[in-house]
Parts: sequence; structure tokens; C-alpha cells
Amino acid sequence: MNRQNWLGSVILVSCVLLIGAGLAAWKYESIQGEQAASATQPEPMEAVTVAVARSIDHRQTTTSIGTVLALRSITLKNELAGTVREVRLTPGQIVETGALLVALDVSVEEAELRAQEAQVALAKTVLNRRQHLSQEFATTQEEVDRARADLDVAQAQIARTKAIIAKKTIRAPFRAKVGIADVHPGQYLDEGTLLTTLQGIGDAVHVDFTVAQQIAAGLRAGESVEVLAAGDAPAVMAKIVALDARVDPTTRNAMIRARIEGTRHVPAPGASVRVRVPVGPQQTVVAIPVSALRKGPGGDQVFVLVPDKDGRNRVHTRQVESGPMFGDEIVVHTGLTAGERIAAVGSFKLRDGILVAVADSVGTTSKEHHEAGNP
Repeated sequence: MNRQNWLGSVILVSCVLLIGAGLAAWKYESIQGEQAASATQPEPMEAVTVAVARSIDHRQTTTSIGTVLALRSITLKNELAGTVREVRLTPGQIVETGALLVALDVSVEEAELRAQEAQVALAKTVLNRRQHLSQEFATTQEEVDRARADLDVAQAQIARTKAIIAKKTIRAPFRAKVGIADVHPGQYLDEGTLLTTLQGIGDAVHVDFTVAQQIAAGLRAGESVEVLAAGDAPAVMAKIVALDARVDPTTRNAMIRARIEGTRHVPAPGASVRVRVPVGPQQTVVAIPVSALRKGPGGDQVFVLVPDKDGRNRVHTRQVESGPMFGDEIVVHTGLTAGERIAAVGSFKLRDGILVAVADSVGTTSKEHHEAGNP
């Protein structure tokens, strides 16, 4: 019985070994066939567009937050107390120089003015009479001088009353946009009551911003900065017109004022904007399309095209140090030299050493466009 069991086990093991050997031989022949078939197939390649790294003149920038200010902006208040007779304050309305805004009641002053005009007429009559009598030696020179002084006083009283009437008639000092107002006819206004705000209207505004004292030391009046408003508004250029003479002792920042003019895209006064300020000297750097730069855990990299021994284009990974972006270009500080060909559109599907087919060549943006974004 034991001999029969032993013989069955031997047969079973032999069958398993034979089956395993057969499967191994079949797998080996299959692999050999696949290798032979793949040897006859062309190497896979990826289609990419190619860009050429170019050198540009670049100046580093820093970003500051600025505030837009109208060239002329005032808070309108009444100098004298009185009751409102007429109001022409419409929020958002543009008023011309000299336009009536608020008129206070001046009925008392107008009555005083008529009385003073009568006094002036009487003083003139008395003075003329004294001068006539003086010619006939019927009066003294002292009486003539007193009559002339009475006339001068009466005329001064008229000028004073007219000045009071003018101060109670508030007009626009310049062309401006009216702010929010809460003034109504019949309302009594104390002296110095806030009426509204006036923002000057024009094609120019100021932008005030602060920078660190080290950066301010390198700025000069006449230099350009780039101003970016919120939303989709395009960036506009401004010229520095003034640098504050002192540095804030708390923040160690200096106030800079720039001026925007000659453009339709002027930000509204009071708006917050971002200001790109040039820092340091101008340098020559390399610029490439943004689509050519790949960012990963190991840092920034590009795929550089290098011909192999058969003259075919292969890409190799190159670590680079990138800088600021301008439009559809980005600055590369290190790792790449001008003139090298790199994969642009389609670089996301590449790996090191892969064969590529150049589908097209793309150019970088023009130098004029770059300079417009790089003060």
C-alpha cells in the first residue's frame, strides 16, 4: 500500500514539473516573439512645438499697494452758519467751475446791502457838497476829509456784506464729480458742516505707495512704474513725480507719488491698486514661453532638445530657476542659455530621453510687449 502511494506521488510531481516546463517554454517563446516584433517597430515619439530661449533686458520688480488720488480733491463745508435756500448737489454729477452747489438764505444780508447802498449815496452827496463849499471857502478841510471818510466806511460796509453773501453762496471751485450729499432746503447748517466731497475730473490721477527705504534710495523722479487695478482692467504706466523727503521711523518705508495721465483706463480716486516698482540695475536674462516650464516637487524644469547619434531629436530634463512672468513669457535666471531649443506646447507629456517630433516652432512675445510690462 505504501509503495503504491509513493508511486502515485512521484507520478503527480512529474506531471506538475512537466506542465511547469511547458508553460515556461511557451512564455519564453512568447517573450522572444514580442521582442522580435518590437524590434521591427519604430520607437514611439511625442509631437511637441519648439521654442528658442532668447535673451532680454530685464529689471527685477517688487509689488507695493497704492492708493489712487485725484489731482484735486476737497471736502466741501460751509464757512458761515445759515438756513439752506437752494441745493444742487446730485451725487455722481459732474459740475463745471463756478456752478452753484448750495445757497444759504441771505435775505438779511440783502436788506443790509440796500441800506448800505443808500448810505453810500448819501455819503457821496455830502462829500460833493463839502467839496463845493470848500471851493468857496465856506467850510473847512477837516469837514471835507470827514465826509470822504464816511463814504469810504459806507463802501467798505457794502464790500463786507457782498463777501458774506458770496460765502453763503457755495460754488464749485473746479470741474469735479459730486460725492454723496445729505443737504436739503430749509435745513439749518452750523458753521463748518460737511456738505459733500468733490473729486477733480481729468485725464490724470496720482498714485501714492510706499516702498522700503533701500528700494526708495534707487528710485528717481521720471522713472516708470506699472499700476494694476482690480478686476480685468489693463495695466497702465505711471511716472514717479515725487519722493517723500523722510522715511517713516516706524515702518522704515518711504512714500512715493506717481502720476497716471494720457490714458482712458484711469482708476477711480480712492481705489486700491498694485504697483510694480523696478528694483536694482537692468540685467540680461533668458526668456521662454510659460508653456515650456514644468513645475514639480524637485523644482522648475524644462525639456531641452538635443540631437542623438542618429540625428533624431530627444529631450532631456534640465533644472532651472525661474523668475517673474510677463504676459506669456517667463524669465529664467539660471539653468538655460539663449539659443537653446526647448519643448513648449506638449511638454507636459514628455519624460527624460524620449524621442520627439517637432510639430511646429513658436516664437516668444515681442520685445516691445515685454518692455511694456517691465518698466
